[in-house]
Amino acid sequence: MTDAPRISVVIPVKDDDTELVRCLRALAAQTRAPDEVIVVDNGSADASAGVARALGARVVRCEAPGIPAASAAGYDAATGDIVLRLDADCVPGDGWVSAMADAFAARPDVAAFTGGAHFVDGPRALRAPLAALYLGAYAAVMTVTLGHLPLFGSNLGMRGDAWRSIRSSVHRDDPRLHDDMDLSFHLGERRRIRYLPRADMGISMRPFANGGSFARRVSRGARTVLIHFPHDFPPVRWNRRLLRAARRIARTNTPRGCFRGVTTSR
Repeated sequence: MTDAPRISVVIPVKDDDTELVRCLRALAAQTRAPDEVIVVDNGSADASAGVARALGARVVRCEAPGIPAASAAGYDAATGDIVLRLDADCVPGDGWVSAMADAFAARPDVAAFTGGAHFVDGPRALRAPLAALYLGAYAAVMTVTLGHLPLFGSNLGMRGDAWRSIRSSVHRDDPRLHDDMDLSFHLGERRRIRYLPRADMGISMRPFANGGSFARRVSRGARTVLIHFPHDFPPVRWNRRLLRAARRIARTNTPRGCFRGVTTSR
């Protein structure tokens, strides 16, 4: 009988102490408790670090500004075989950790899972349609850009060894990037990312609080895509993926004993 994999949860935070309390309490109520919760304090001026310690989380200080740096610092500090990520203003369903753990156990070929989300605040009439539009547009645009499903930063999980294989290549020092999009570029290049519908996650409608906030998110998204050009220009990236898929199929269908087109009698 093998030991259950260790699961780490990473939460980057800056000045979100009230929201962080709600998030950490939701993690404490999980049907499958994580083995560690890491809160990455990215220069908070409020009580975020104290709240995290009081509620049992391990606090990692990240002096470099921006979510990309804070997220990467959390992944580096994580000791789990599986690393889950959400934001301080998220409210995970009580089966979130369990759903992620079960998915990784069932699919050893998958490096990362990503889930959807629903809004937990804002006008009730707008919550469902706006979430569908927001997440649907993100998935559609980035799937075409990447050639595969993107990761959603408020609801993702990846294997620890998958992170370690790309940790030196992600753009952690640019605070004007979307860290989940950047992670998608690097992780999805050679590893599988899959969608997990059972990963229940509540998120805040704060990105839509004003036009400036939403415009900054769009600007960061565009910057994240452009910083990977020309190497990851969509047709170039798609072609690389198709060539790798063709090689895998060829290897699978090549009879044993074949070498450079010559088949032995054995």
